[in-house]
Amino acid sequence: MWNKWLFKQIDNSGLIFFRIAFGLLIALEAFGGIFTGWVRRTLVEPDFTFNFIGFEFLQPLPGDLMYYYYGLMGVFGLLVMIGFKYRFSMACYTVMWASVYLMQKSSYNNHYYLLMLLCFIMVFLPAHRALSYDAWKNKAIRSLSMPRWVWLFIVFQLFIVYTFASIAKLYPDWLDATVPAMLMHGKRNFWLVGEFLQRDWIKWVIAYFGLIFDLLIVPMLLWKRTRLPFFILAVFFHLFNSFIFHIGIFPYLSLAFCVFFFPTEKVNKYLLRNKKAHYNGDEVIVPQQNALLKLAIIVWFVVQISLPLRHWFIKDNVLWTEEGHRLSWRMMLRTKSGRTTFKVVEKGTTDTIFVEKQDYLSRKQLGAINSKPDMIWQFSQRLKDEYAAQGKDLQVFVNARVSVNGRSYETLIDPKADIANEEWNHFGHHDWILPSNLDK
Repeated sequence: MWNKWLFKQIDNSGLIFFRIAFGLLIALEAFGGIFTGWVRRTLVEPDFTFNFIGFEFLQPLPGDLMYYYYGLMGVFGLLVMIGFKYRFSMACYTVMWASVYLMQKSSYNNHYYLLMLLCFIMVFLPAHRALSYDAWKNKAIRSLSMPRWVWLFIVFQLFIVYTFASIAKLYPDWLDATVPAMLMHGKRNFWLVGEFLQRDWIKWVIAYFGLIFDLLIVPMLLWKRTRLPFFILAVFFHLFNSFIFHIGIFPYLSLAFCVFFFPTEKVNKYLLRNKKAHYNGDEVIVPQQNALLKLAIIVWFVVQISLPLRHWFIKDNVLWTEEGHRLSWRMMLRTKSGRTTFKVVEKGTTDTIFVEKQDYLSRKQLGAINSKPDMIWQFSQRLKDEYAAQGKDLQVFVNARVSVNGRSYETLIDPKADIANEEWNHFGHHDWILPSNLDK
């Protein structure tokens, strides 16, 4: 029964259209990184980047090579769009994007993580079997259909993203509209709508529309009666986010996903006019390695569900510690500001140096390091390594005070802890992060 349900062939029009849109969007993401100055600010100007801990071997290429790197990524995106050597092109983009994602955290965004997941997933999907160069050159791979598990996989992945994004909003500072108000306050000088966004009722609409939209959008798109009105809401929601928050391709990527919820006959008719036919069969094709495939799918979703839950098993509030924040679909949930000073003391002496952070960090890095314990720890390690090269054995003490969602500043890091000689724990709490008062 499971094999019949998972491996029944269905029309692939939605996947084919999504590949074309996806290829175009990831190409624009790469080329846009160059022309908007993102590559320069994030990867070229800084002396070093804050990698995901454990991926220190990933470093930006020297000089102007990162511009060529992003240009090549853009080319691979275009090749994905036209389906030229699809799996190779998609795999190359995936490796290159994942490398950039893991080599820097100053510009961390959940959407970047989503794009990394999608690129990886798309490598394995049969998205090149129609309206592609590969299918044109090789008749053997041409197909109007795909196994149903492909559709189920994509829909369930979207359900996880949106549902956890909604659940994360169920905390006091979102429910009382504190965070939306602060987000809109930052847009008060925005062209055309800045003053309008400061009206009191706007923060409540954003708070509860965002929460309810994330919770219901996938189920409502699945239900025929609510599909069209919720699609219209999705268009408004994502275009609003694009206009107000300037988050690149991701609102349009989210809209491209909507093709998986509409009847494939309509997708084929209105969006893929060059696709010759629509699949109406009921064939079931069970691959030889179906057990391995099912195991891989189960493992994937166990990980996808576990990662957003892990912060509940780590001491203290994730808004304060940041432990378990990344890879968890916690999107635009808080505003944080901080002030940090780094004091370097050589062991066995009383010599003290207060580090001038601006001598080491870019403007963007300076803003990020003040409230993020992992980046504070990494900078301390860098200071330790720098002085070790001079034959000195140091201690690094940090005075960090942080404000969450406009609250009073509190001390984040134990000022007596030698951060340079602390070990990093990927899955647990660090005792040198002091308790907060957020839950009191």
